[in-house]
Parts: sequence; structure tokens; C-alpha cells
Amino acid sequence: MEEASKLEHFMDWATTLGVSDSPDDNQNLNHLDSPCCLGKSLTISYFPNAGGRGLCAVRDLQKGQLILRVPKSALMTSQTLMMNDHKLSISISKFSLSSTQILTVALLNELGKGKCSSWYPYLTQFPSNYDILASFDQFEIQALQLDDAVWAAEKALEKTKMEWESATVIMEELLFKPHYMSFKAWIWASASISSRTMHVPWDAAGCFCPVGDFFNYAAPDEEQVVSEEFRDDGMGVDGEQMDDMSARLTDGVFEDEYDAYCFYARTNYKKGDQVLLSYGTYTNLELLEHYGFILNSNPNDKAYIPLPPNLHSLHSWPKDSLYIHHNGTPSFALLASMRLWATPTHLQKSIRYIAYSGSSISTENEIIVMEWLVKKCNQVLKNLSTSIEEDEVLLSVMEKEFESVMEVKNVLLGLTGESCEFVKVNGLVGDGIGGEMGLTKKTKRSLDKWKLAISWRVKYKRMLHDCILYCTKVINDLSE
Repeated sequence: MEEASKLEHFMDWATTLGVSDSPDDNQNLNHLDSPCCLGKSLTISYFPNAGGRGLCAVRDLQKGQLILRVPKSALMTSQTLMMNDHKLSISISKFSLSSTQILTVALLNELGKGKCSSWYPYLTQFPSNYDILASFDQFEIQALQLDDAVWAAEKALEKTKMEWESATVIMEELLFKPHYMSFKAWIWASASISSRTMHVPWDAAGCFCPVGDFFNYAAPDEEQVVSEEFRDDGMGVDGEQMDDMSARLTDGVFEDEYDAYCFYARTNYKKGDQVLLSYGTYTNLELLEHYGFILNSNPNDKAYIPLPPNLHSLHSWPKDSLYIHHNGTPSFALLASMRLWATPTHLQKSIRYIAYSGSSISTENEIIVMEWLVKKCNQVLKNLSTSIEEDEVLLSVMEKEFESVMEVKNVLLGLTGESCEFVKVNGLVGDGIGGEMGLTKKTKRSLDKWKLAISWRVKYKRMLHDCILYCTKVINDLSE
């Protein structure tokens, strides 16, 4: 009930600041009148298997329609936080900090004011913790298994620590309480910025956008496309209006015309659908690094594998274009460069244009490329400490809601070496530890992050497995 009360208070607060989901054209919407900032286009709902709390359509929405406006005065930025805090503004001006560090310090400073902060109703809606890579401990980082992923997590953690350490002086000058000066608090604030802010042209750190940050993520090209009949069922708009809407950015953007952050429906939605927002094109590892979640089905996911050392000298494609798609097929650049690599040196110059066009060089060449990819993918999978099957068994076990230390020990001890290590690093072994003792918040969070790491590596391994199947089929087809 306390959370419901805080949400109600927040919505009242947002309404007084002018946040509104009222569309440009209010005709035929009088029955949707609401004293709240939501109710004419959107409402808050819960989607247990699709992001949790999010925004739901209260009516049919057309692609390109304006569905939410958040006035500039309601956006929380470094500028607005310093404007109302002279001491903060003076202190920040003395130090050389990045825009993100400034917003992090300003956010923690505001949080420390508690209920005295004018932003308090909004701050109560922030998550109490995040699962971004920078929050992973060493066990959780190693659980990612892949060198690139482990490196990304260690780099994120190191960067966050450096930013925190260099900002300690200003937090001391502002007399932060020890809790708000801690590295744990810094991770929380920087994760809030990483996962919740939206782009604005006047501040590289972005802005916090009340209500606008309730939208859950939709990967580009993954939204359902509603049938053409929907446009002509009486809820449509005329051709001229459709042209105007098509020209708009069908996402979220700050617009000078409205002096507000504006959100547009990025596809057609039926009443009751969850309305989604694309934060951009991300792989699952990037989503985990910046937002703390992964998608079960991500059309933008990629798998990278070690390639021949001399491959990059043969072409001009960037390294990040050489990957395996989420469905297991090699990328255009990977296939083209591998075909060139598999060609005898004295012939490479003469067939370069064929490879660059995306065409196969010859049957023999194509088989060499496919066999190499099969061998490399198998090698990578073999060198990892667990198989897909072992990971999936572990994930199925972790679907259980553990209530006590004894449950965790009974299930995880002896299951795998990794599960035994989890029990040890979380201090769940030893005399006097067990029985019906409940799990601490720290242990529950570690379980969640470990599960995320396993889920991520399973999806990576699946891409390699599917690549093996794809290449094997190509080989078999060419050999017939």
C-alpha cells in the first residue's frame, strides 16, 4: 500500500507540472477526461513477463501520434538541480568533472535532502538497485565466461570507480553523509543516469523525464506491425495527417515547438497493448551494461568469435561489423572478408570486387569458409567451462524462488562447481549457517545477477550453435 500511495503522490505531482498524455486533437475523447496526467492515451500497468511496470494504451493509438508530453520545467537535469541549490552550483564550478559526474553528484545531493527535496515524489519512483555490469562482483563477472564480456564488465566497473574517486572531494565539500558518499550509492546514481536519462541537446548527461521513463524497451524492428485494416476502421486519420506523422521522429525527442519532451507512438497499438519505446539498437551485452537487463529475443544481438590474425589486413570493414547474427548467420562483412581470406594470395586482388559484392567466389571457397566457421565455433564452445545444456539446467533450477539459506544449499551444493562457488562466496557455508534463515537482500541480488550472466552466456552459445547448424547445412547443400 505504501508503494501505491507513493505512486499516487507522484502522479499528482507530475500533473501539477503539466505532464500530459492528451493528444493534439481532443475530438471524440471527451469520455476519457481525467484529472490525472494520464488517462487519455496511456495508463500505468504491470507486465510481469515484459519489463514489469510500464505504460498501457487506454485507446487505439496510431503510429506517429503524440501520446505524452513532459514540459521542460518537469525535466530533472544538472542545470535544474543546481539552479535551486546555490551551494551545489558553487562547489561544482570549482572542479573539473564530466557532465555525467556532475549529474551523479547533483542526483545524490538531491537524494540526501529526503522529503525536503522538491523532486522527492519523483525520486521515490526510482528503483532501489540496478543490475548493470558495473554492479557485478568478481564472481558474477566471471560467470559471463566470454573474454569480451568479462572485459566489458571489468572496464565498466573500473570506469565507475575512477569517476567516483575523482568526485569524492566535491562530495566531502558538500558534506555528504557517509551513505551517499559510498561507492554503492555512486553505482546506484550512475546506473540511474545510464538506464533512465534521455537525450537533450543542452546537456551531454541527458535528463530525467518523469513518467516518460515508465516506457519499457522495444528493440528496433521487433514491434508488432498492425494490419492495414486498422488504419481504415474509423479510427484513422486522413492522408495529409498521415504524411505529417510519417515525417516525425516516432520515438521520444525534445521539441522546441512544445518546449517539452514529446513521445510518439512508434507503431499502431490496440487498447490494452503495452506501449514501448526504443532506446536505440543494442546487443544483449550492451543492454546488460547500460540498462541491467537482456531480451529473450533480440534481433540486434551479435556474437563475436576469434578470427584469423591476418584477416583484417585484407579488407576495410570495421572489426565490429564481423559478427554472427542472432539467428546464427554470419554478417555480410564477415562472410565477404572470410571468402577473400580463403582465396589464394595471388588471386585475391582479381576477385576482391566479387567478395565485396557479397557473392560467393566458388563452391570450394564457400566450403572452406563454412568449415572454418564450424570449427571455430565448436572450439569456442568447447573451451567454455559449461555447455548450453548445463547452463539451461542451472537456469531451470534458479527459476525457483529460494526462501531460506537451507534451500539454496540443498539445491546448489553439489550441482556444479560454479553453483558451489556461489554458495561459498556468498558466505552460505559454515557452522551455524543454514536452517530456515532467510536470504539477505545482498544474496538475492547476487542470485539475480548470476542468473542474468548465465542467461546472457546461453544466448551467446546459442548463436554459435545456430551458426554451426547454418554452416553445416550450406556445406551439405553444396556437396550434393
